[in-house]
Amino acid sequence: MDLNKIFLKDACPTKMGGQAVMEGIMMKGEKKTALAVRLPDGRIRIDTEPTKTYGKWMKIPLVRGVVAFVDSLIGGTKTLMHSAEILEEATDDEEEYEPGRFEQWIENRFGSKAVWNFMLYSSVVVALAFTIGIFIILPTGVVNLMKHFTDSVFWLNFVEGVLRIALFVAYVGLVSYMPDIRRVFRYHGAEHKTIHCFENGLELTPENAAEFPTLHPRCGTSFLMFVFIIAFACHFLLGWPSLALRIVTRLLLLPVIAGLSYELLKWAGRSDNIVVKILSLPGLYLQKITTKEPDETMLQVAIAAVTACMDEQPAGSYQAAADAQFPNPELTPWVADADEPEAAESDEDAAEESEGAAVTAEETETKNHSTGEGPEEDRDEDENTDQRG
Repeated sequence: MDLNKIFLKDACPTKMGGQAVMEGIMMKGEKKTALAVRLPDGRIRIDTEPTKTYGKWMKIPLVRGVVAFVDSLIGGTKTLMHSAEILEEATDDEEEYEPGRFEQWIENRFGSKAVWNFMLYSSVVVALAFTIGIFIILPTGVVNLMKHFTDSVFWLNFVEGVLRIALFVAYVGLVSYMPDIRRVFRYHGAEHKTIHCFENGLELTPENAAEFPTLHPRCGTSFLMFVFIIAFACHFLLGWPSLALRIVTRLLLLPVIAGLSYELLKWAGRSDNIVVKILSLPGLYLQKITTKEPDETMLQVAIAAVTACMDEQPAGSYQAAADAQFPNPELTPWVADADEPEAAESDEDAAEESEGAAVTAEETETKNHSTGEGPEEDRDEDENTDQRG
């Protein structure tokens, strides 16, 4: 791993961050957040909204890390659900989704927005329960059996920390073999390459972005690895109390660990000294799993997302050309009619044909005048054709 290609000296770090989603990328700028999704017909759909701000909370060290963690957890789930919804709407499927009785009851009683919020927050709760169960309760519960062999607080905490990190790496490695997740990881690589390109002041094209690595020091994967490493160190300070007390104290420490991890990630994103590079190594090696090499079409989506979150257009939905010759497409208001781009191309072709006919007529007229050949009525018709062109 060449760290000089990741911690680029001439780069100008920004506050821009992103997230890979189903067939697309979300980019969050200071003013706007953009979600770009590649549709089945090849176009790129872009939805933008004002970036949420949390005022003074984001200026308080440690506290801002907790705020950012909660925001990324809820916002990330929301973005994933929205990208899946966009793809579902754009896919021709004869079978319409029929909500269950419980969903219908919620919609009839509280409205369709309540159904969406219920699905969103229930997904967050399930994700939290899974994370707490697998990466907090399971490791400390399994290591609790070691008390029959040793009562060393150091070794009990050490083995628990190693087991927790091993479970996380194994989980990420296993899900990376799923085809859909693998494509998400490729979009993750496209996101990093594009941000590298932008922070180095180069023109945003697939060719320029492709030159950069898929690893980035300010990645959320590195944040998670910082969480595990800092938790590894903090748990040593708590000794080895009863199983129930260990679970409670580890949960109570989560906000502190998230805050410390966020500050460390911010430092890693704006510095390239040797200490930062060493601390970033575990997260960068993990990114070798969570990022894959993207193709040109994925880089186009990432570039469209970056462009959309930086432009001055009002928040809303847009469409972008998917032609490889236009990697930095001009955005136009979103229209659901899939035939519209073809119609636009047809108009352009018609205009070109008309212009070509006019040029041909002019050449014919010049030749007839110079040679004196051709009937008069043909020359008159050519003149009329030239005037129409």
